[in-house]
Amino acid sequence: MKGADHVVVVGAGLAGLSAALHLLGAGRQVTIVERDEHPGGRAGRLDLRTPRGTYHADTGPTVLTMPELLGEAFAAVGDRMEDRLDLVRLDPAYRAAFADGSTIDVHTDCEAMAEEVRRTCGPDAALGYLRLREWLTKLYEAQIDSFIGANFDSPFDLVGPDLLQLARLGGFGRLGRRVARYLPDERLRRIFTFQSLYAGVPPARALAAYGVIAYMDTIGGVYFPRGGMRAVGAALADAADAAGATILYGRSVTGLERSGGAVRAVRHRGTSAEKGAEDGAERLACDAVVLTPDLPVVHELLGRAPRRAVPLRWSPSAVVVHAGLRGSRPELAHHTISFGAAWESTFREIIDDGRVMSDPSLLITRPTATDPMLAPSGSDLLFVLAPCPNLAAGELDWQRIGPAYRDELLGVLDARGLTGLADDVEVAEVVTPAGWAAQGLGAGTPFSAAHTFAQTGPFRQRNVVRGLSNAVLAGCGTTPGVGIPPVLISGRLAAQRLTGRVPSFAAPH
Repeated sequence: MKGADHVVVVGAGLAGLSAALHLLGAGRQVTIVERDEHPGGRAGRLDLRTPRGTYHADTGPTVLTMPELLGEAFAAVGDRMEDRLDLVRLDPAYRAAFADGSTIDVHTDCEAMAEEVRRTCGPDAALGYLRLREWLTKLYEAQIDSFIGANFDSPFDLVGPDLLQLARLGGFGRLGRRVARYLPDERLRRIFTFQSLYAGVPPARALAAYGVIAYMDTIGGVYFPRGGMRAVGAALADAADAAGATILYGRSVTGLERSGGAVRAVRHRGTSAEKGAEDGAERLACDAVVLTPDLPVVHELLGRAPRRAVPLRWSPSAVVVHAGLRGSRPELAHHTISFGAAWESTFREIIDDGRVMSDPSLLITRPTATDPMLAPSGSDLLFVLAPCPNLAAGELDWQRIGPAYRDELLGVLDARGLTGLADDVEVAEVVTPAGWAAQGLGAGTPFSAAHTFAQTGPFRQRNVVRGLSNAVLAGCGTTPGVGIPPVLISGRLAAQRLTGRVPSFAAPH
């Protein structure tokens, strides 16, 4: 694969754009084929128009961590993130609101967070936080290069000093139990373990190694780009374009031409929004291909799914409500986590029972807290995320219950102190698992395959394709996994598979 000169990247999401930039930096010719009319993939865009103006909503991830990985992608082509993006570090990173009426602001600065914990939970909890912070940092250092940022060809690739260090740190135990050793207050335990749900596993079952996600959120820092999360995909695409990539928007890949154990061309076609008719199919010859759609789409293009001893297990899904408000809600931080009184039972309901949460814990993002230009003057934009069953876990009629569940969630927030919220909503749109499935996402979840032990590291869907010498995968369904940092890394790892080049990331000055 090291001789692949023209690489077609299927998808202009963050994984595809990361792969494209690293390939361009290695001297490859790159064409990106994207079905939407804009870059970003799951980090997409939704404009809610009203007579008073437009609310510019982000449809995908709202939490941005580890921006240095973006810097690496830009640096691969001699570009600078600072010239492309205006990133704001959020403080607090989150505000946690609890059923008893208490709140805890999550600061990434060590002294500020220790003082917040001391004030809200007492001196013993503050000491526990400092010990937890040290453990999370060591956990991150043990994993970032050897496990998260590396290609695996077999489980034996794991063996080494970092594996021993991870074992010594208790990384193969359970996350909930490990964090409880440090933190006597259940509120704090929730703050430092809820992130495991991003990986599709409740804290009580998640490997302690996934505390690395809490490191990224609570120590590494949470950021927001002015212009919204959509600015990230736009900036990466602009850098790829400036470095010589060709980006074909509004084109859906329909098949791969193969011969001699290699992909020789990618077939694609477009759809005319004006006429509602398909454009003619086209053939794009290539020396290699990077596939970034979700796994069901990839398997359809390949004509097969990989052989597995047990069926693929999918992460829980989410209902997302995008709401434009006539007024402002300054009591909300940029990110607020509204915890219900229930905890363990909520995971059982959405994962095991296939039911919506009876006492939901919700992520509320108010991007207008940082960038008021995303909404009409004097207005706020809210993104409310409620974890829910995926389509494999629960047979719910989302087309019927989606609007009612949206109203229920707004009512829950009203009862938790956002009085009159439903009356303030000027425009709203709800996305359910049925909507995610319509986008080609497996089991109707935006979080792809769960990070169970059998679907982690070398046991996860590999980023190489059996029987094809020049096809690789990138995105959250393959290694290293779900979330913006792993997805950006997946693009770099895919490029590395094709070029054999381990890049150096000295950013230009």
